[in-house]
Amino acid sequence: MKLRDFDPRRLDMREFAKAGAELSGEWPLSGFERLRELLATEGADGPPQAVRWTAQGESVPVRGGVPQVWLHLRADAALPLRCQRCLQPLLEPLHVVRDFQFVADEAAAESLDNEAEHEVLVLARELDLHELLEDELLLDLPLVPRHETCPQPLVVVDGEQAAEPAASPFAALAALRRGQS
Repeated sequence: MKLRDFDPRRLDMREFAKAGAELSGEWPLSGFERLRELLATEGADGPPQAVRWTAQGESVPVRGGVPQVWLHLRADAALPLRCQRCLQPLLEPLHVVRDFQFVADEAAAESLDNEAEHEVLVLARELDLHELLEDELLLDLPLVPRHETCPQPLVVVDGEQAAEPAASPFAALAALRRGQS
């Protein structure tokens, strides 16, 4: 029996899960429009970046009911971002691991979503796996990307390095207080 070919851009989730099928591949970062807007373009050395992904469908039998439709999504990427401390480019590794349960309607999704540890989505006729993956990558981006240790000095004042951090404005008050006692 030959497995049916599934198109990741127009995925029939019910059939994909029923077949227990698996898809995997690599998509270039340049194909993710919303994500591309947040990436650092200059200083991103090396070959074009890509997102490696795997998607597996699963149909879980339910006693006396319709089988549950599941999607297990895994993805890895190294995104060129801008460090918010030193403003130099950095490669941020992202590892997406998500499990999605598909339900019949919004009401079922809302009731399950509050108590479930996995993601809950409404089962549509077709799923664009590329778009879903882009959503998950956007959700996994760090709020403030930064190096562990910046490769360049951080404090620059009028083109010169500052020798010491500015004194606390409360230091003068503390000196006055010590003088009174």
